[in-house]
Amino acid sequence: MINGDKYMDTLKEKKFIDLFKNISGAIFDLDGTLINSMCIWDDIDREYLGKRGVSIPKNLKYDIENLSFTETAKYFQDKFNLSDSIDVIQKEWYDMAFYKYSNTMMLKPYALEFLKLLKSKDIKIALATSNYRTLAETALKKNNIYELFDVITTTEDVKRGKNFPDIYIMASKKIKVIPRKCVVFEDSLDAIKTVKLLNMKVIAVKDAYCPHSWNTLLQYSDLGIMNFSELISIFYKYINII
Repeated sequence: MINGDKYMDTLKEKKFIDLFKNISGAIFDLDGTLINSMCIWDDIDREYLGKRGVSIPKNLKYDIENLSFTETAKYFQDKFNLSDSIDVIQKEWYDMAFYKYSNTMMLKPYALEFLKLLKSKDIKIALATSNYRTLAETALKKNNIYELFDVITTTEDVKRGKNFPDIYIMASKKIKVIPRKCVVFEDSLDAIKTVKLLNMKVIAVKDAYCPHSWNTLLQYSDLGIMNFSELISIFYKYINII
């Protein structure tokens, strides 16, 4: 008889093998999935609202989790009765974020190695992010993974946030891989739920700043990982059958 931990490891390996046998494309979220950057946006929200004498509401993370930047700026404008235009709000956020993204190494452990492993298996790699394109590109270049991506898609391209399927559909079309042969890596509950509606596979990535419980994310995902090293070890263990 195998113990509980060993059984769970074996079950994860089986799920991983079944999942990756038919995968030709991998779509990655950026913030909270590939890079440890959610703390930056917490700091920006706190600093931005603090300048205006406003405290951060308890439910802010939940409310804006999957909104595009334009949608988030509109939320702030309405919620906090701001006189600034949408463009002015976004410009201030962008300037604050650009400095941080340009000067901070934020890549999650073993993300680089895992991306390289996917490349070695001829799996197309796409980025699907709610972030600004210029910030996303800056982060990828700063963390030395820009060249590993075949395409970059942002919610700027599709005009709606990740609680709608548009960004994932566009990303799969760009890499020319049908949805059922794509796997998506996400740290957001609503995004994970959206992906599942598209008949795509989804792997939840643990992030300390996610406002939802890890068990809830696992409930809606095909697989969940705490660290990309978990996938690397399974890949090499079963490299001849994946």
